[in-house]
Amino acid sequence: MGRVSVDVYPLQIGVRLEDVTSFGKYLGGSPTNVAVAAARHGRNAAVITRTGDDPFGRFVHQALRGYGVDDRFVTAVPGLPTPLAFCEIFPPDDFPLYFYRYPKAPDMEIRGDELDLDAIREAKVFWATVTGLSDEPSRSATLAALAAHDGTTVLDLDYRPMFWESPEAARHWVDKALDHVTVAVGNQEECAVAVGESDPRRAAEALRDRGVRLAVVKQGPKGVLAADDEGVVEAPPVQVEVVNGLGAGDAFGGALCHGLLAGWDAGRMIRFAGAAGAIVASNIACSDAMPTTAEVEALLSERAEDS
Repeated sequence: MGRVSVDVYPLQIGVRLEDVTSFGKYLGGSPTNVAVAAARHGRNAAVITRTGDDPFGRFVHQALRGYGVDDRFVTAVPGLPTPLAFCEIFPPDDFPLYFYRYPKAPDMEIRGDELDLDAIREAKVFWATVTGLSDEPSRSATLAALAAHDGTTVLDLDYRPMFWESPEAARHWVDKALDHVTVAVGNQEECAVAVGESDPRRAAEALRDRGVRLAVVKQGPKGVLAADDEGVVEAPPVQVEVVNGLGAGDAFGGALCHGLLAGWDAGRMIRFAGAAGAIVASNIACSDAMPTTAEVEALLSERAEDS
């Protein structure tokens, strides 16, 4: 549930946006990409979001169906354009993003009284993002959906400063959401905003103290840390030649959902999810590059043979 966009990404690498001569058009928006990633692992996935009543909105429906994601909960908001996202690609770690979500993104117009709470309750995993908490009516709808779901609820800490007045405002609403969350996922900066801790172990401990059963902290080039009732585990990064790192976290999220549904232990989940993210980081596109289970397992097997 949450953000959607059409990603308009340059087909030239290492070129400033003003000098780019050709672009590719892709489905985007973090939770939307997570649904695509989960579907690539054979899971039944749906996304709750809103678009404009325009050609890009129609593209969103078309793309979701093409990826095998249920689009019945995607509705149009008259008068608001479907958001666009542009980026610049400067590997290995510089990917400036430019969001066009004006005057207001339609996905922030998700309303609580329009939610299909029965469908939300029936889902085995429900995924929401901190961005969905940044404005009304999406904020109230997100909190209502989290509260309605009594199974595995995942909060992507997904802090985007351009959507918030301040980190303190974000922390206030994240704290409200954590009352209903069983799994929290974020990088060190996002953990600092959410619980005031950027050190991975302390951040995971702080999230666990808030009642989260599984805390996952991404550490960039140091890999991933996870903490649950069984203790703390870490997984090193899977080394690839990075082309565009922007979709890696969404591939990680979809793979994490797959692992949660499969009942894997935390160590296996984060190793698999990290490899899924690495595959997407080695491509320009996000949604188009989401790997299958077999592709992730092949990369893990290849790296195991190399070690």
